[in-house]
Amino acid sequence: MAGGWAKDGAVQDQIDASVEDAVAQARQQLHQGESLEYCEECDAKIPDARRKAVPGVHLCINCQSEYDKQQASSAGYNRRGSKDSQLR
Repeated sequence: MAGGWAKDGAVQDQIDASVEDAVAQARQQLHQGESLEYCEECDAKIPDARRKAVPGVHLCINCQSEYDKQQASSAGYNRRGSKDSQLR
């Protein structure tokens, strides 16, 4: 049951949209194409085992770890806002 100006099911619609956004972002980050022999960032040789294990890899392990840290630090922002913030 929705209250105020919100339609019935508005909260579930917001949850569904958040999940769809997360899935789209995850799919966008999947590697595609052929793996590179050398890292795009530092030109270090990418080991054959990594290239076989992760198809389409473009970064060495060190550069990938650094990239993942940067992504994790900026991932906490909720564009839609929480229900509590909308009630204030």
